[in-house]
Amino acid sequence: MAKSDTPKPTLVLLVRHGQTATTGKVLPGRAAGLHLADSGKAQAQAAADRIAALRRVDAVYASPLERARETAAPIAAERQLKVKVDKGLAEVDIGEWTGMELRAARKLAGWKTVQSWPSGFRFPGGESIAEMQARMVATMERFRIAHPGGVVVAVSHADPIKAVTIAALGAHLDMYQRVVISTASVTAIAYGSGPPMVLAVNSLGELANLAPS
Repeated sequence: MAKSDTPKPTLVLLVRHGQTATTGKVLPGRAAGLHLADSGKAQAQAAADRIAALRRVDAVYASPLERARETAAPIAAERQLKVKVDKGLAEVDIGEWTGMELRAARKLAGWKTVQSWPSGFRFPGGESIAEMQARMVATMERFRIAHPGGVVVAVSHADPIKAVTIAALGAHLDMYQRVVISTASVTAIAYGSGPPMVLAVNSLGELANLAPS
């Protein structure tokens, strides 16, 4: 295939949901009923404004949880698109840790494991970090196939975005805790015929010039 005939990669913009009343205090996991705080709604609109600077957006997907769907709503509205709910973008299932205060979780023996050896950790009664990463990688591949050469917004959660970023970088999963993903930040990864290209991580700035070199 000639260089000029090489299909363009699919650009996926991974957006963490905006701030909630429990951000940094409680591990909500997949519990239903948690909505964006007023500050989170403002963050979601700011993310929508940044993404609006791009020439195109072909689809907007979101985790099933309310905080993700509410973050995706203004992004989709800018393009007159509907938010597509995708279970592949869901928060990691933290099982018995769901609803636990962060300060209490830090006292658990498992906390040290998830920080230092995440590749070998499974949340009690929930998902393993490795399973979560595999789920996210498979979801990105589905988006690449569904939107070849397009631009996809995928609103998810900090841990899934960290895990898929590490996978795109070709790094070991145990590096995953070294990545920071802030509320309403954008992480941009291009998926093509070769290895993924990480264009931005935890971006809160301008996105208009995002493109693989």
